[in-house]
Amino acid sequence: MLALPPAIAADNGIGQVKVAKGRVTVERRGQTLPVEIGARLQTSDIVRTGDDGSVGITMNDNSLLSVGPNSMLSLDRFDYDGATQRGQFDSSLQKGSVVVISGRIAKQSPDAMTVKTPSAILGVRGTEFAVSVND
Repeated sequence: MLALPPAIAADNGIGQVKVAKGRVTVERRGQTLPVEIGARLQTSDIVRTGDDGSVGITMNDNSLLSVGPNSMLSLDRFDYDGATQRGQFDSSLQKGSVVVISGRIAKQSPDAMTVKTPSAILGVRGTEFAVSVND
């Protein structure tokens, strides 16, 4: 099997970090990586922020995610077809907070975007929402 060069593999991401403040890391395939502005995210990445951390992410369908301090957000599934603007976007918020402005996936099909928490699964029915999970 032929591996893709890192620059090409990075282009296959599902979203990009637009803003990062304080301590922000991504767990990917068992590794913890520091997050920098411009970093590409992948399906199954877990975004973590510290006490002083926050991160703004733009997904490929133009969904905007703003993750607050002391948060853990898993990008469980992101399938998007730019031609039809259809897809599926599922994430899990284990702790902390996230504010979302939904993009093309949810606008095309509101049932196609969910946020799971330890106690509920939220389906997107609007364009903006906030989710908070307390310890």
